[in-house]
Amino acid sequence: MDSKIRYEFWESLSDSPFVLLGLEGVNEHVEPMTAQLDKEANHAIWFFLSRGNRVARGGSATAQFASKGHDVFASISGTLVEETDRAVFDKHWGKPVESWFPGGKEDPDILFLRFDIADAEVWTSDLSIKGKFKLLTGAEIRPEDAGQHAVGLV
Repeated sequence: MDSKIRYEFWESLSDSPFVLLGLEGVNEHVEPMTAQLDKEANHAIWFFLSRGNRVARGGSATAQFASKGHDVFASISGTLVEETDRAVFDKHWGKPVESWFPGGKEDPDILFLRFDIADAEVWTSDLSIKGKFKLLTGAEIRPEDAGQHAVGLV
């Protein structure tokens, strides 16, 4: 994947770390989740959730992302597995997470999942001045006027 698109994706996700997450092959809706990001990680995102959550069983999963400004979109696939490294758990724990788990870090209902990313498709839409003019006037917008698209590992 192009390094510019990869950078834009991770910066956008860092700015607004919310995705729609769901398991593949099940007849259940996706749900909004807060991604725990680690700049040192290699193609992984973490999630704190309740053991009763619909994605708690893990397995093949997809995440959908749209940035705040609606200029970066992504469809990500991978595998959800329980993260058992307590140091990683502690690194991501904080007040925002604690607000969902008032029992604290030792709450037995907490499940910490790692989303190992297998691949992704990312779109950026950054219309140039020319592209914005075409949009406003109803003129034809060619794909190269609208942004970039990449497939691969983010």
